[in-house]
Amino acid sequence: MVTRAYYGETPAFSIPDYHLVNPFVELPLYTIMAVIIGLIAVFHIRIFYLIRDRYQSLPIHPQLKPLTGAFIIGCMGMAYPQIMGDGYHFIESVINGHGTLLLLFVLIFLKIIATAITLGSGGAGGVFAPALFIGAMIGGAFGHVANMVFPTMTAAPGAYATVGIGAFLAASTHAPMTAIFLLFEMTGNYMIIVPIMLTSIIGTVVAKKFNKDSIDTVDFTREGIDIHEGRETAIMKSIRVGKAITEDVDFISEKANINHLLEIFRMAKGGFYFPVVDDSGKMTGIISMQDVKNILHKDEAERVCYLVGGICSRDVIMLTPDDSLYTAMRLFDIKGIEEIPVVEDLENKWVVGMLKRRDVIAAYNHEVLKKGISEKAETIRITCGD
Repeated sequence: MVTRAYYGETPAFSIPDYHLVNPFVELPLYTIMAVIIGLIAVFHIRIFYLIRDRYQSLPIHPQLKPLTGAFIIGCMGMAYPQIMGDGYHFIESVINGHGTLLLLFVLIFLKIIATAITLGSGGAGGVFAPALFIGAMIGGAFGHVANMVFPTMTAAPGAYATVGIGAFLAASTHAPMTAIFLLFEMTGNYMIIVPIMLTSIIGTVVAKKFNKDSIDTVDFTREGIDIHEGRETAIMKSIRVGKAITEDVDFISEKANINHLLEIFRMAKGGFYFPVVDDSGKMTGIISMQDVKNILHKDEAERVCYLVGGICSRDVIMLTPDDSLYTAMRLFDIKGIEEIPVVEDLENKWVVGMLKRRDVIAAYNHEVLKKGISEKAETIRITCGD
């Protein structure tokens, strides 16, 4: 409201009159363009972080890195001045139908590289305006091709450039609703809503398919932070199974008979699942009271004929000490069991303990309490001083 009151209702970009010439031809074309935009957005994100990582690893003084970046961008700008700055002036030119197919195609990749070098070397700037520029170039180039193939059934290349602005922003940031509303605000053209909705959503889906993170969230993932998860999930993922397992485990040989097994059940301190091991001590299965209940009605002489190895479950779910409690809890819920054996690794199945559901809950509560105390102590320190 304040901006409109101060600047008036003039949109950021002057858009020519726009309408769908032939929906049955253009909507499939916009769908194809959305897929292309999604793939180029993935390329943009990967190139951005590849160049930034390479710059960070360069063995030169940090203050020299921006200078090298500026020199490279200056050389590129001498040949293609359109890539310099935010590029809004050239975006509006493309929206109004200017620019050749070859020029727009080249500018797509030059802007991607220029943005990565600028920010990767430590220069000042952002990723918002470059996303608008790249999207306009993709849309304009695609519009030229569409007009060559269907000259009488498609809108002018500028219409595709306009849609490309929002679609590429959506695909690179994984934020389609933001792009849809933003483009409408920047253009003031309601007729563009259907194509921009279609391309933004499809482009975002394609980009997410090949790259889980947007251009803004890669660093969070590298630090082990998933911003799409709640605090509870983050805590569960931070705790390793090795910290919560019960190491006092009752084993049973696969050659033992049922009477021996029943004696172990009677002497057990609370576990209901027992790892079955071979002569070398490696786990070959797991057995529970559920596995033997059908044999209990038989007389003792007949029960002796049954060996543990013949009735135990061989398809065993296992965890390793390095797995997270989040992984363990998902297995508990999916399989509906109360205990899971923990082995040294999945190749060498030496049992190091049993993980119980209640152990997971206890470890989670302990971690929450510890974090709560730490946060309260930090609050007190900030409030009262060191």
